[in-house]
Amino acid sequence: MTSKKSLFGNLKNDLIAGIIVFLIALPLCLGIAQASGAPLFSGIVAGIIGGIVIGSLSKSQLSVSGPAAGLVAIILVGIEQVGGFEFLLCAFIIAGAIQLLLGFLRAGSVANYFPTNVIEGMLAGIGLTIIIKQIPDAVGFSKTGMEDADDGFSLNTIANSLEHVHTGSVIIALAGVAILALWASRRMKKYQIIPAGLLVVVIGTLLNTVFKAVFPSLYITEKHLVQLPVPESASAFFQQFKLPDFSGFANPVVWTTGIVIAIVASIETLLCIEATDKLDPMKRYTPGDVELKAQGIGNILSGLIGGLPITSVIVRSSANINAGAKSKLSAIIHGVLLLVCVATIPFVLNLIPKAALAAILIYTGFRLCRPAIFKHMWHAGLSQFLPFLITAVAVVALDLLKGVGLGLIISVFYILRNNLRIPYFYQRIKFKTGDDVIRLKLAQEVSFLNKASIKKTLESIQEGSVVILDASQTEYIDYDVLEVIREFQQTKAPGKEIKMSLVGFKNTYKIPSNVHINEIEEHLEDKEVSEKTAGKHKKLLRQLQVQQGF
Repeated sequence: MTSKKSLFGNLKNDLIAGIIVFLIALPLCLGIAQASGAPLFSGIVAGIIGGIVIGSLSKSQLSVSGPAAGLVAIILVGIEQVGGFEFLLCAFIIAGAIQLLLGFLRAGSVANYFPTNVIEGMLAGIGLTIIIKQIPDAVGFSKTGMEDADDGFSLNTIANSLEHVHTGSVIIALAGVAILALWASRRMKKYQIIPAGLLVVVIGTLLNTVFKAVFPSLYITEKHLVQLPVPESASAFFQQFKLPDFSGFANPVVWTTGIVIAIVASIETLLCIEATDKLDPMKRYTPGDVELKAQGIGNILSGLIGGLPITSVIVRSSANINAGAKSKLSAIIHGVLLLVCVATIPFVLNLIPKAALAAILIYTGFRLCRPAIFKHMWHAGLSQFLPFLITAVAVVALDLLKGVGLGLIISVFYILRNNLRIPYFYQRIKFKTGDDVIRLKLAQEVSFLNKASIKKTLESIQEGSVVILDASQTEYIDYDVLEVIREFQQTKAPGKEIKMSLVGFKNTYKIPSNVHINEIEEHLEDKEVSEKTAGKHKKLLRQLQVQQGF
C-alpha cells in the first residue's frame, strides 16, 4: 500500500495532472451518460467514484477509472429491457459483486497472456481513435452524443465534421495543439513549470471571451462548451443521486446484463491496466487481482447511488501520464474536483470550449500512435509488426475488444507456426568415410503441435542411418509425440535398417532401445574424427550408457 509520505511526495505534479484529467473527464462523463440513455448526473457519479474510491483502493499509480463507451450499448439496451434505469442499477451491483469475486479467485492474471505487440497495437489504435473522435469538437461540429475513445468510429465522423467547420473552434484547437507541442520541446524547459494542459484550457476560455466581445462571428456558443447541470440548491444537487429499485433483482434480465457487464468491464480494465503500466515512465506493476477487487467495490457503490458502471479508461489514464502524474493521488484529486465543482461552480466550468479539451486529447492521441512506434515494430519483424498493425486498425474500425481479439488471433497464428517449426535442434555428424550420425535434440517443451514436424523428420531419415534422439534437456513431451517416437523406433526403424537410440527419456516415457551400446562404439571408433568431435561422441556414449538401464 502506498504510504502517506509517498502519496503526497509529488503533490504539485499530481495536483496539476488531476486538474487536467478532471477537465477531460467532465465532458466524457456527461457524454457517455447521454449516449447510454441514462441521467446525465449518473456519468458524473461514476467519475467521482472512479476517482475517489477506486483511485484509493487500486494499486495502480497512474490509471484513471470512470464510465466508458464500451458499455454504452449494453446499458442502452438494458434500460429498455428491464423497464427503467433504477432497475438496471441492480445489474451494476451484480457486476461489481462478480468482479469482487473474480479478484478473490485471482482471475486478474489473464492480462499477462496478452502479447506485447497486441498491447502496443491497442495503444496505437486508441491514439488514432482519440484523434478521429476529437475532430468534431476541434472544428466545432455538434455530435448527437459524446463517445469515448475506446469505441469504433464511422467514416462519416470526419466527413460530417469537415462540412460544419466553425472558425473560432479551429483557432482554439490549433492554438492548443501548438502550445502542447511547443511546451514539449527542450527549448521551453524553463517554462514547463506552467502545465501545458492547464494553459491550453485557460487560453482557450480567454480567447472565446475575446471572440464574444470583439469578433462575434468567431464566438463559440453554448452547445460547443462544456455543458454541466446547474442545480438551483443544495437539496436539488443531492436529489440527482438515485437509489436502485431492488425489485430488479427478481428480473432474470438484470442478472444476465450484470454478468455481461462484469465480463466486458473486467477485460477492458485489465487491458487498460496492462497498457498503463507500459506507459508508466517508472515501469511499476499493477496486480490485476487487486484491481478487480477495487473495480468491484466501485461498481457496487456506483449502482447503489445511481452511477454508471465503471472501468479503467486508457484515454484518461494516458492523459494523466502525459500531464505528468506521479502517483494515484492525481486520480483521487480528479474525483474530488468532479464532486466539488459540480456541486459549487458548474457555471464556471460551462465557459470552457470543448475545442480546448479536444486539443489536449488530440495531442495525447498523437503521443500514443507516433510514427516512431510503427517504425520500431516494423524493425522487430513481420511476426511482431503484423499483429501490431492489425490490432491498431481493428481498434479504430471496430472497437477495443474486437480489435484486441483479432490481434490475438494473428499473434497466436505466429506462435503456433513458430512452435511447428522449432521442436528440435538437428545436427548431422559427418565422417570422412561418408557415413553420418544424425542427432535430434528436442526442445524444452514438445507439444502435440510438434507431432507432425517430428513425424515428418523421422520418416525422411534415409535407410541405414544412425540416429540419436536426445531429450536430456526436455521437461515435457506430449503423449502423442511419444507414441510417434515409439512407433517409429519399434516398427519402422528396423525395417529401414536405421540404428536408433534414445537419450533422456527415462523420466518421461519408457521406450526400449533397439541399438546396443557396443554397436555405436564400434561404428564411431572406426572413423577418423577431430578431438572436438570425438569429445562430443564420448559424451553421447556416456548418455547412451545411462540410457541402457531403461
